[in-house]
Order: sequence, then structure tokens, then C-alpha cells
Amino acid sequence: MNLSNRPLVEALKRFKEQQPISLHVPGHKHGTLSRLPNELREALAYDFTELTGLDDLHEAEGAIKEAEDLLSKLYQSTRSFFLVNGSTVGNLAMIYAICGQGDTVIIQRNAHKSVFNAVELTGAEPVLITPHLDNHTRTPGIVELEQVKEALNAYPEAKGVVLTYPTYYGVAGGNLKGIIDFCHARSVPVLVDEAHGAHFIIGEPFPKSAIELGADVVVHSAHKTLPAMTMASYLHVQSEFIDDKKIAHYLQMLQSSSPSYVLMASLDDARAYVADYNEKDKRHFSMLRTQFIEAMKNRTSFEIIETDDPLKLLIRLEGYTGFEIQELLESKGLYAELADPYQVLFVLPLWNGTSTFPLAEWIAKMTAAIGILDKKRSNGGGIDLPEWPIGISTLACSPAQWAFMQTEWITIEESVGRIVAKSLIPYPPGIPLLMKGEKVLDSHLKTLFQLVEMGSRFHGADRLEIGEILVMTRDSEA
Repeated sequence: MNLSNRPLVEALKRFKEQQPISLHVPGHKHGTLSRLPNELREALAYDFTELTGLDDLHEAEGAIKEAEDLLSKLYQSTRSFFLVNGSTVGNLAMIYAICGQGDTVIIQRNAHKSVFNAVELTGAEPVLITPHLDNHTRTPGIVELEQVKEALNAYPEAKGVVLTYPTYYGVAGGNLKGIIDFCHARSVPVLVDEAHGAHFIIGEPFPKSAIELGADVVVHSAHKTLPAMTMASYLHVQSEFIDDKKIAHYLQMLQSSSPSYVLMASLDDARAYVADYNEKDKRHFSMLRTQFIEAMKNRTSFEIIETDDPLKLLIRLEGYTGFEIQELLESKGLYAELADPYQVLFVLPLWNGTSTFPLAEWIAKMTAAIGILDKKRSNGGGIDLPEWPIGISTLACSPAQWAFMQTEWITIEESVGRIVAKSLIPYPPGIPLLMKGEKVLDSHLKTLFQLVEMGSRFHGADRLEIGEILVMTRDSEA
């Protein structure tokens, strides 16, 4: 089995070379009816459907099956799947596979909103583990083994443990292997949202993948760190506790019945890219990364914070919030992954041995950004956001009750002690600040007010601009 092969890509190329006549969907007819810009329209020539010779994602037996088998071989899983609805659908499917109405599931508090959406859809009862802040990145960190032990001792009936590894910011410390071994000794599966770690399979200098460490199900956003299109993701299963057929069942229910062949081809290509990645590529990546970091240090006043994942760099500027830095960089055409109160996050390309990049241009733009600083408008010097209460917690109102609750809009100032009826989620990174069913604390409001003042964007903030929040009525709380 040659991991460099791209069976689906080659199948699409062969099919296109036949100059087929389209008397089928999609309606753009190989792009001929499209009025998109030329560069986009050209890709539509490969936007086929489940035609003879092109296989079917939900009953794969040809080129797609071969491509997924190569993916499984590379990541050493029992079975791997292509996802065309992003890691969101992978998180939904893996949680559906372990729990249902009323079941207990242990979840890392700084998980992505899709994990909590899965909890709501299944009706499971979440037990939340809030990790300590990672002082290096000033962000919520990784769950520790002792916290998982405490949670499982308190809730031995839990159907699974759901973790995020690495964090959005590239933090991968802690003892994930110890957690997995402890859970497995109790016959509890460990599900890992490894959205930002599809490249970990490459090995050092990158952290170890959760798959290598023994996790039962792992979801990868291939589009985040590999050369795949947006929404293109993977799911891997290697478990004695979870049947891959059950995962497949939920994926065919939750994913589109008309999957994009262009997306799937990009997944096939991204897998081959990683499979071909070698020591020469690693050395070249490290060289380019070092050149970029050293140039920033020598020619700008930005502070560079390195994390466990070499693809991630945090950029700070004394006296400025991340939102101000983001605005500064964007004025010169440089777009970071996200901004927070302290910094912006850069996600570097996974350069291989043939990659080049315009170092001089990048540094010139960053230098120009520094040159337009207006010190008078800075307000980022004294930021001190409160951290969440560390430890184990449950929701004040469980998902099973959500369908029956009555709601009302009240001012944010009046909301302390009330139960939130709609999650408030700074986006990115998509981690809820206030989760549906949680009780509002003073620390929540302090953080919320600061984030709003700094210009953070939110999901679920329907009336935030007029200072209102949706809560359960007093009768419903009772």
C-alpha cells in the first residue's frame, strides 16, 4: 500500500479526461453555467457527484474506500473516515456513539462549542472539568490526570471522557497518556477533539498525536494545519469500547448525502502530503520558522511566544491588546488566526523541503505596522481577566430540562445568579464563556464586559449590543 498514492484525486482526473456530458446534478454543469470568477469556476470542472467509477462516501467500495484505507494506514487506526462537514460533525458523531438521554459524560470545560452542541442533541448530562490557566499563553490549558481521577471517582457511571488536545493555542502538555490509561483501566473510552493536531503524526518536533497515545476516537481538522480545503476533516477510531460501525452510522445520518468531491479530493491530497513528509522537510520547516522568528525579533518590537506546537506563534506588543494588534496588522494586509485580550495567534504553514516564503515582504509589512502605532489609544497594559473556577462542576440546568424552560431577556447587570438560556461564545476560538444551563457569576460578567470593550466577536450575542442576556425565568429555575 503506497501512502503517496492519491486514489480519489486520480479517479477524478481520469473521469474529467473522458470529457463527460453532464445530464446529472450539480446544476452548474462542470462550471459552464457558473458566473463565479474564473479561478473558482475552473475548480467546478471536478465537482462531480456519485457517478460510476467515483464511489460513494456513505457506501465506499472504490476510490474513496482506498483513500480512507490509506488514511487509516498512515494514522494507524482501526478505521478512518473522511469528513465533509468539518470537525463539528466528527465531534457530534463520536459523542452520539457513546451516550444518550440522561447519560453522564465528562467534558473538558474549554472544549469547542460543537462538543456542547452534541451534548444538547443527545440529552446527555455533562460533568465539566475546568483546567488551570496556562500562564505561558495566558489561556485555559490542558486537563490533568488528577482532575480526571476526581471526576471519574465522583461519577463512575460516566460513559466517556471528552478532551481537547492540543488547545487552540498549541498547548499540548500534561499527561494525556496517563489519562487514557486510567480511563481504559475502568473501561471508559476517551474521545479527543484534536482539531489542531492533524500534523502531529509527523513526529518530532511536533507533540505526539492522541492516536499514538491510545485515544479511542480522534477528530482532526485537516484544513487547519494540513493543505486541505475548509471543512475538510478526518475521524479515526481505534477502540475496544466503541464500534466503528456505530460511528459510521451516525456519520451517514449527520453528514450531507451529497458530499463534495472537491473537498474529498483535498483530503486525499492532504493525507499524501503528510505521508511524504520526511526529515528533510522537517529541517526545512524548522529553518524557515527560525528565520521568521529571528527576523521579527531583530526588526520589530513584537514579543514572540512559542508553544508546544511549532506551527503556533503568539504575538504580543507591550501596552496593546490582541485586538489592537490584529487591527494594526490587518491595516498592512497581515491576517492572524485570532485575537484575544493579550495577543494574536499565528498559524504557520507546514512548509516542506520545496517551500519558499516571502520573508522580506512579511517582515516589511510587520515593520510598517509597528511604524503606525498610536500609543495614546492603547489600553492593553493592565489586562487581568479572571479565570474560571477551577475543578469539577455540573450545569445548574441539565439539557434534559432545556426543552421545557421559559426564557426572558434581562440586563447583563441583573444576570448574576441567573441561569443562562443561550450560550455566549467568543469566536474564535469558539469556547463558550457562558454555557447554556450555567449560572452567571460575577467573574463571567467582568470578563464579558472586558471582551466587549476590547472588540471581541461573539456567537449567540443577539442583544449584547444593547446590554441584554437571555436567561431562564424564575419559575423555570424553580
